[in-house]
Amino acid sequence: MSIYLNKDSKVIVQGITGGEGTKHTALMLKAGTNVVGGVNAKKAGSTVSHKDKGGNDVELPVFGTVAEAKEKTGADVSIVFVPPAFTKSAIVEAIDAEIPLLVVITEGVPVHDTVAAFAHNKAKGSKTRVIGPNCPGIITPGESLVGITPANIAGSGPVGLVSKSGTLTYQMMFELRDFGFSTAIGIGGDPVIGTTHIDAIKAFQEDPATEIIVMIGEIGGDAEERAAAYIKENVTKPVVAYVAGFTAPEGKTMGHAGAIVSGSAGTAAAKKVALEAVGVKVGKTPSGTAALAREILTGKA
Repeated sequence: MSIYLNKDSKVIVQGITGGEGTKHTALMLKAGTNVVGGVNAKKAGSTVSHKDKGGNDVELPVFGTVAEAKEKTGADVSIVFVPPAFTKSAIVEAIDAEIPLLVVITEGVPVHDTVAAFAHNKAKGSKTRVIGPNCPGIITPGESLVGITPANIAGSGPVGLVSKSGTLTYQMMFELRDFGFSTAIGIGGDPVIGTTHIDAIKAFQEDPATEIIVMIGEIGGDAEERAAAYIKENVTKPVVAYVAGFTAPEGKTMGHAGAIVSGSAGTAAAKKVALEAVGVKVGKTPSGTAALAREILTGKA
C-alpha cells in the first residue's frame, strides 16, 4: 500500500521536451514510473525517446494539451516542469482536465499565481490534488516516482514521510533506508501549497502499510501547530517530527519563502512545544529524529 501514488499510476509530463523535463522523465522511467506521454503545445504530434527500467527503448507521445494527453493515455497523474512564468497556466490546464494528482516541481512561482490557480481548483470542485509548488514531489519506493527525489535512497517499508524540505526528505530517507518507506512526499516550502502536512498525515493514518509517520517542518507559519491539533484528535499511529530552523534569527527570511518568523509565532521552539504536547516525539536534529523513529520501529521506545 501507499498514499496517492502506486505502480499503476499513469503519468504525463508537462514540459517533457525541456531540459528539466527531459532529465527527470528519464530518471522517473528508470525508477519504474509508468510515464505514458507528455505535453508541449509547440511539439504536439512528435515523440521523445527514452529507456524504461529494463533498459528497453520507449517512444513517448507529445500532446498539445493535458486534456488530450489524458484522453489518449488514461493518465491520472501529471508533473509540471515549466518555468515560473508559465506554471499558473500549466496548473490550470491540468485542473481543467481533471487530472486527479498534479505535482508541481517549479521553484519561484509567484504566490499570487499559486493562489489564483488553487482558487480555480476550488471553484472546479477540487477534483485535482496538487502537491507543491517548489517541492521534490512524491515517491512510493519500488513502484513509482513523480518528482526529483533520487529513487535509490531507500526501498519499500513501513515509514510514511511528509516534509516541507526537499533536502531533508532525502536525508531522512537515507537515515531510515534500512527500514524503507511506504511513501515519501515533499509538500514544498512556499507560503501557499497544495497538499499539507495534515492531508498527508490523514492519508498515512488510513494506509495499512504505514506503521509510523515522520513529519518534517520548518520555521514560519503555523502549519506544524495545526498538524499537532489534528494529530491529537485523529491519529493513533506513532509520529516523530523535526522542525528545521532552531538557530534562525528572528524576523529574517531563511531560504524557503514560507520560513518567516514573527515574534514567538512560527519559531521552531513553539512548534516543538505544540507537537510534544500531543505526544509527538521531536528530534533536535534530522539524525536525532531518525533515531527516535528507529527506537519505535525496533520496539525500544
